[in-house]
Amino acid sequence: MGALKYLTEDYATIDTNFLQFCASHGIFSIEDFLLHDVRMLVASAEKLSNSDTLKQGINQLLSIIETCHQPWMNGLELLENREQKKHCLPTGCNSFDVFLQGGLREGHVTELVGPSSSGKTQVCFQVASNVAMKLGGVVYLDSGNSFSPTRVKQIVTRISGSVENQVNGNLQQALRNIECHAVFDIYALLNILRQLKSNLEFQAGYKVRLIIVDSISSLIAPILGGNNAQGHALMVSVGYMLKKLADRHNIAVVVTNHMVSGEGGNLKPALGESWKNVPHVQLQFSRDHATNIYGVYILKHPYMASGGSANFMIP
Repeated sequence: MGALKYLTEDYATIDTNFLQFCASHGIFSIEDFLLHDVRMLVASAEKLSNSDTLKQGINQLLSIIETCHQPWMNGLELLENREQKKHCLPTGCNSFDVFLQGGLREGHVTELVGPSSSGKTQVCFQVASNVAMKLGGVVYLDSGNSFSPTRVKQIVTRISGSVENQVNGNLQQALRNIECHAVFDIYALLNILRQLKSNLEFQAGYKVRLIIVDSISSLIAPILGGNNAQGHALMVSVGYMLKKLADRHNIAVVVTNHMVSGEGGNLKPALGESWKNVPHVQLQFSRDHATNIYGVYILKHPYMASGGSANFMIP
């Protein structure tokens, strides 16, 4: 997804007049388009004499966004891609890491799904603390104002042991390496992802090992429903950007998602079938509140069988 001017040869509705209309609203790329309210653009277009063709152009952009996919790869390329991205980021929870054959895989989007208080955010704190303390940069996108430096301190202290100087040094290192952003709507998320992409590509020495979005569903669910074409396009764009960041920069991406009732009252991950194709890995969590033991169940994994499960604890 790039500059709109490159679409004019392939799409008749995206012509000079449409580009000028978009430019008058500060829109020069598909990313710019996604950051605007389509309803406001349509309302603006309806004030002009060529409103019908402008609205056709808007609908064409929505269609382009919804159908964009990563290029096809042959079997050899898939194997080489796996070998290049074979590293895992350990979460610091040994039983969980053993279950996942090393931890969270770089280059992949891993989705943690489960009902409220099932342990999704605690796993995010655990892996963020461990990676920031030992491996490098973490970008934590917090949609619920739930990020807790106090909890990070508890985890770092437990991992570090009892030597006070070592604990203090590790804590400073961890907090220094966690870049936390409060994100309360989909447009803010897209803005941050776009800025992150720019930093990774053009800012010398800027390196990120882990991106966490807690929670992705609270940002996307409000814009879905009905015939909201822009909401679906925004969701597709977010998924595309997360997968592109993971793949191009070899980053482990973690997103959390809540659950909703499906057929027969059975719970299933929220956001529907279109989002289901975004994460490479889907892990479902549960928690026994009496014992504080967490359960994890594989819904989807490219290298492990679905249905596998394990129990673990995060003190």
